[in-house]
Amino acid sequence: MDEQLIFNFTTDISRVSIPEKLNNPFEVDVPNISKIAAKEFQNFIASESQKWEYDFRVQKGKMFGVLVVQQKDNTYSYLGTVSGKLPGNAKCNKFVPSVFDDSTDDFFINKKMTELTEIGRDIKNTNHPPEIISLKEKRKQKSIVLQQWLFENYNFLNLSGKEQNLLEIFKRSSNGMPPSAAGECAAPKLLQYAIQHQLKPIALTEFWWGSSIKEKTHNVFYPACKNKCRPILEYMLEDRELFNSRRMSRFINE
Repeated sequence: MDEQLIFNFTTDISRVSIPEKLNNPFEVDVPNISKIAAKEFQNFIASESQKWEYDFRVQKGKMFGVLVVQQKDNTYSYLGTVSGKLPGNAKCNKFVPSVFDDSTDDFFINKKMTELTEIGRDIKNTNHPPEIISLKEKRKQKSIVLQQWLFENYNFLNLSGKEQNLLEIFKRSSNGMPPSAAGECAAPKLLQYAIQHQLKPIALTEFWWGSSIKEKTHNVFYPACKNKCRPILEYMLEDRELFNSRRMSRFINE
């Protein structure tokens, strides 16, 4: 486990009520312990974002998330991350990373993205309509193959330690196929890390941070998205009877 990803509370939480079971990530109620973690994490974002050369006060905001966890010594801490990537592909070594490892198959994803970029460059530099059509079709087919490969290599654990990729998870859903960027939201990233490292999930919440958009307002908590996250989280949490706490005991007792 990477200790630098663990945030220790600076707030005194000795008198804060700790939930007995994980909150439903698709409901709007946010446990108090989660609100405290989110506030501390927001202070961290405000400080750290100065290094990213991105002013969240005026530029488009992002969804972030925190997951309060119980460690094996029964102490409480929290994990934090961003949905998708940070602006300008900035990096922060305190954020839980993507579930997908881009070094898979000798950095296959990077090589194929480079190919797509090169085809896009060829399209711009070509003046012959038939050749442009051909190049666009070539790019489309390569994109389809790459998207399929990505879905096959996004692997998620459930509470029982079983693993499935996005295609396997979504084939049971009404969608049938995963939408683009499925698995990159904060909630599944945080839960994956907790399950991998036997940290008991206690409280999960996501919030919008930065300039507001039509559907999202700065510093407001939002439930997990349904089209991308619901099938994944239902699989990871085994769609338990709204998160029966007995299933979580394995993280502490093993």
